[in-house]
Amino acid sequence: MAGPGADPRRARLLEIYLAALTAVDGRRRVRAVLASDPANRPVHLLAVGKAAASMTLGAIDALGPQFVRALVIVPDGGIPAELAARPGIDCREAGHPLPDARSIAAGEAALEFAASTPAGSRVLLCVSGGASALIEMPAPGVTLDALVALYDLSTRAGEDIGTLNARRRELSQIKGGQLPGRFAGSSVECLMMSDVAGDDPAVVGSGIGCAAGVPVTLVGNLDDALEAALRAARMAGLTAVRGDGRLAGEASAAARRLSHELAVGSAELQVWGGETVVTLPARAGRGGRCQQLALAAALQIAGHADYLLLAAGSDGRDGTGEDAGALVDGDTIERALAAGFDPEASLAGADSGSLLEETGDLIHTGATGTNVGDIVLALRLPPPAGRPM
Repeated sequence: MAGPGADPRRARLLEIYLAALTAVDGRRRVRAVLASDPANRPVHLLAVGKAAASMTLGAIDALGPQFVRALVIVPDGGIPAELAARPGIDCREAGHPLPDARSIAAGEAALEFAASTPAGSRVLLCVSGGASALIEMPAPGVTLDALVALYDLSTRAGEDIGTLNARRRELSQIKGGQLPGRFAGSSVECLMMSDVAGDDPAVVGSGIGCAAGVPVTLVGNLDDALEAALRAARMAGLTAVRGDGRLAGEASAAARRLSHELAVGSAELQVWGGETVVTLPARAGRGGRCQQLALAAALQIAGHADYLLLAAGSDGRDGTGEDAGALVDGDTIERALAAGFDPEASLAGADSGSLLEETGDLIHTGATGTNVGDIVLALRLPPPAGRPM
């Protein structure tokens, strides 16, 4: 997945990261929530977001013959063969992080799904991060170009997801609690996988499953993932602590703070989570906020053989590419310079991914079946005996 050579410390960090992802797997979490559900009537399911497919599979596992049909909306490449092969399921891919024409088609399909759901039905809305771009039904007079421009402006300004989603709600006919009301006469519930601070249903997916009278069940969040990482680290014999607060603000600034905490802290592993932002230049290169944070941290820990840092998205995608993030060490900058890269220039150009690919530090997972935010693991541990940095 990542890293030059066979440094067991890197393998250990990756194992801890994967343990965190497993703990918040959408299929596992939804199955557990619904397994104890006493209801015994037909269920219609609408799932949208990066974890939509796995959440749907979890519902099918638990509901058995109660499951009737589903509409599932995911990013490109997010439909597992197991789900696509099942009858009664309409699987659709749509644009992310930028909405596209398929996002509007998905919004139309959602309204048709709601209209064709018989009154008196039980409806489950499975909502996870990413839903805001994947499903769109613009308010009158609002164009797709306007929605794309909104995202672009927000990203370049370094706005947080809460601010962006508040703007999206104002331009939609189905977000901000409007979709549940389309299921006339039905009993609607929302199962939510949260990737936002405070786990506010009005923010996750721009509030697509949040409405007055609609019960919301939180099936997984960042706390669950970080606590699982701590357990995995301690089981591996590491002293591990969770960092204070939730990561936010500029990625480079967060990297400087975390590197300082790593240096002055007493634990071998520090665990962090949240979502930083990157203010993009006019011409941005390859990479996302996790890669940007990792490269900025690599500059801070350069020459320190004991230090490593992993920064990766829980959804397996960082930015618009296929990389989940990166795992850097005290030798990353030396490898970058030897390859002809200027790390400071790569940061300024938001092109961290190009450098980190050359240094062998990128992480690749593919779709993970979850989405609860970004995970950062900072390790201070001497290299194995006889292995120079």
